Amino acid sequence: MSRTASDSSPLRDLARDLGVGTDYRGWDGTRRDVADATLRAVLTALGAEVSSEQDIARIRAEHERAPWERTLPPVTVLREDLGTTVPIHVEHGAAVAAHLLLEEGGREDLAQVEDFTPPYELEGHLRGRARFRLPAGLPLGWHRLVAETASGPSQADVVVTPARLTTPDAFVARRGFGLQAQLYSVRSPRSWGIGDLGDMQDLAAIAATRHGADFLLVNPLHASYPTPPVEPSPYLPVTRRFASVLYLRLEDVAEYRDLPDVARQRVELLRRRVAGWNARADHLERDGVLAAKLEALEALFAVPLTAGRRALLEAYRRREGQGLEDFALWSAWAERARGTVEESPLDALDDAAVGRARDELSGRIEFHIWTQWLLDEQLGAAQAAAQEAGMRLGIMHDLAVGVEQIGADSWRLREVLARGASVGAPADQYNQQGQNWHQPPWHPEQLREASYRPWRDMLRTLMRHAGALRIDHVLGLFRLWWIPEGHEASDGAYVSYDHEAMIGILALEAHRSGTVVVGEDLGTFEPWVRDYLVDRGILGTSILWFEHDDAGRPLRAEDYRTLCMSSVNTHDLPPTAGYLAGDHVALRHELGLLERDLEQEQAADAAGREQVLDVLREEGLLEPGADIEATVIALHRHLARTTSMLLGVSLVDCVGERRIQNQPGTDEEYPNWRIPLADADGEVVGVDEIADDERTARWLTAVREGLSSR
Repeated sequence: MSRTASDSSPLRDLARDLGVGTDYRGWDGTRRDVADATLRAVLTALGAEVSSEQDIARIRAEHERAPWERTLPPVTVLREDLGTTVPIHVEHGAAVAAHLLLEEGGREDLAQVEDFTPPYELEGHLRGRARFRLPAGLPLGWHRLVAETASGPSQADVVVTPARLTTPDAFVARRGFGLQAQLYSVRSPRSWGIGDLGDMQDLAAIAATRHGADFLLVNPLHASYPTPPVEPSPYLPVTRRFASVLYLRLEDVAEYRDLPDVARQRVELLRRRVAGWNARADHLERDGVLAAKLEALEALFAVPLTAGRRALLEAYRRREGQGLEDFALWSAWAERARGTVEESPLDALDDAAVGRARDELSGRIEFHIWTQWLLDEQLGAAQAAAQEAGMRLGIMHDLAVGVEQIGADSWRLREVLARGASVGAPADQYNQQGQNWHQPPWHPEQLREASYRPWRDMLRTLMRHAGALRIDHVLGLFRLWWIPEGHEASDGAYVSYDHEAMIGILALEAHRSGTVVVGEDLGTFEPWVRDYLVDRGILGTSILWFEHDDAGRPLRAEDYRTLCMSSVNTHDLPPTAGYLAGDHVALRHELGLLERDLEQEQAADAAGREQVLDVLREEGLLEPGADIEATVIALHRHLARTTSMLLGVSLVDCVGERRIQNQPGTDEEYPNWRIPLADADGEVVGVDEIADDERTARWLTAVREGLSSR
């Protein structure tokens, strides 16, 4: 890309050197420059406050000096098939040796290679750079690099990652399909007004045994606030590592059978109080459900654990380590402080005050650790049942982009999250004012300083009971749109991340857990990004309405990507019946989100839909004058003709729902994430009805037959 004069200033050069983009391509391909004021604000959020050219010179000097001040880089991430070298900084002329302590035991001495870098003067002393080879073929895992110098040993992490994740290879010969569902919206007579892990287990079993489905993709199950009111969006949690107690099936807790009669009656009364909401089709009542479940959980918590159950809890606690302890502390603090005059974020306390809080809240900390253990048990049971029923993958979990700005992870991971900026997206054809997701971004340098362990630990917990993991906005592992505080969503800049490290560690942890990874790679991105994901064995995402060739024509079935999961729609669009009717355009007009006249938007949207339907007509899948049901089935048959490894079918399409779950860019204007599952007539559809639903059977039979015919 050629540079304009505005790209040649010390500020803009520094921004690029620190990984901040000074321009970007919009959704329409137009190149746009980032304003200098935005660059200064983003650099400040990175810890590089710039108000003068002297600041620029100082920051450059600091970054030049930083590697020479330390013996080893904080972490080295490499592929198993590609060797690399690692620099070791010592006093000029001093002897140094290096070896690798392997994760599974053993030691590997490293060979020194030539490095002609001149010595560097640091505070009156010369520092030299030695370089040692990390050879290709090292075992996968988290190893320790040890540098032996006259002043003593120094250590750092070395992470060897798979060249390519091979877990998707099982779907090369025989492709798979599954259901996509917003779990909270899918209920049964056994629910407490919200779809739960018991419902997830039943839905997976039904989809597998009745229809031959290979997976069930559910919304993120991440924890929200521990007391009402809670954030409805599953994509704006307080933590991405741990789960929400909203999803617990209380009757499946082992201690339920040991409840005293009085306590059991009390729990049953609490369930009856909220069970009537299972029949409501207008909206969900998360706050009331959470309040009832918390009260019932207190009764269950009072039941003593058997020795065996206590041992299992202790094993879970050891495995999850300090991250679990800190999350439980935050939860205990938050429930005590919320709604009081003493309410304040935990990160406002110093270390001594945090220590006192651990002592004062020890009982509540135990409660929150216990509830996470119950969730872990039920997540494991659901995955085991799904695979026992015949699913090749089982449950596909969803990882949100980030967390709330004041929450458990924002405190627990505060050293590796940036302050003064939030994550979002620039304007596109569906959100013409841009989006601010109000989530603090990873700080790329601080995450590296932490050896990417927060990223690893989160993945390990999420993948423990996941046959597959969907990564929302996987492009964020390459770059994120940072919006400085006080700026509009469109007034931001892209900040780059070390994608080799982020994707490599993702592949390593998925390899170890046997998890297939699906990256939602929609939006604006550099052309090489999708090729890179393919090279690393990460599936992409294809949404039928968004797939076009270089000339802007809808893709034909044979031109779809193989290493991807394809579907007709996504949770940010209406169900297909609503999309065909243009409901999304009407809603955005009603909410004031359009920048063109309604008629123009409707005409453009209708023309785009017709182009797609014309492809189906050419393929002989759609007859002239076909009704909505025939059209929706034809769209899914079209996808079944592609070479995509996985095909996702939205449950809302199966039952005839038309209402959209989420309209991006709205908060109070639309009841996002609060729509129960219902049919075309507005009648609630529950898990038990899905088992015998004729429409669902027709949809999934068409998909299954389409896949088997190739």
